[in-house]
Amino acid sequence: MKKFISILLILVVFSSCSEFQKALKSEDIAIKFDVATKQYEKGKYEKAIRLFEQIAPSYRGKPQAEKMFFMYAQSFYKTKQFYSAGYQFESFVSSYPKSQKIEEASYLGAICFSKLSPTYSLDQVDTYKAIDKFQNFIDAFPDSQYLSEANVIVKQLREKLEKKAFEIAKQYNTISDYKASLVALDNFIIDFPGTIYKEQALYYKFDSTYKLAINSVPSKMEERLKNAKTAYNSLLKFNSNTKYKAQADLMLAKIETDLKQFIK
Repeated sequence: MKKFISILLILVVFSSCSEFQKALKSEDIAIKFDVATKQYEKGKYEKAIRLFEQIAPSYRGKPQAEKMFFMYAQSFYKTKQFYSAGYQFESFVSSYPKSQKIEEASYLGAICFSKLSPTYSLDQVDTYKAIDKFQNFIDAFPDSQYLSEANVIVKQLREKLEKKAFEIAKQYNTISDYKASLVALDNFIIDFPGTIYKEQALYYKFDSTYKLAINSVPSKMEERLKNAKTAYNSLLKFNSNTKYKAQADLMLAKIETDLKQFIK
């Protein structure tokens, strides 16, 4: 009995492969569509893609084109080919604005761009694109069943941009370009007022102001020392128990000592 079942399975697999190969070589797009649909429903998305690619150029305008192009996009998505999937979902939304699948296609298209978003240290072009796509989706479908998931993903993407901006601003301090550090940190605090990195940003702003001051020519030192003192106060006002307090207090003591030379 087991041998019979094994033989039957082999015949089924062989028949399936044979059907797929025949469809690939066939000139009949109806046959290709039928076999591609079967492959799609079986989860054999790579095979489905090969057939969909053959019929896509000539299938637009046909009665089953909407179904075909959605399956085509989904096949790319299921195989994690997110550039191709994103393109196909966008094309689907544009071509079939009245489709029952448009909400899902819009959402999945945005998901594709979020999947392409790289780690924060790399170029964030795809992250900005993903946020735009999700915002367009949220605007178009404010009552969508996917709304909560979309908002969570947008939050994660924005946090990535936030971390990128903070690390760039911090880097100027690390390389001792204190003037550039102050500009970058000020811009960061303005651009991300509720950031989780605000305490760190205020500390590095104080550190940059302090180091710029103590390395200044005498004619600029007094003003810059006072600016550093102001930066210290901003840090302590934000968090009086900041983890940087011990180091900040040492720097403040140095500031107070240096300021004495300007008392007349």
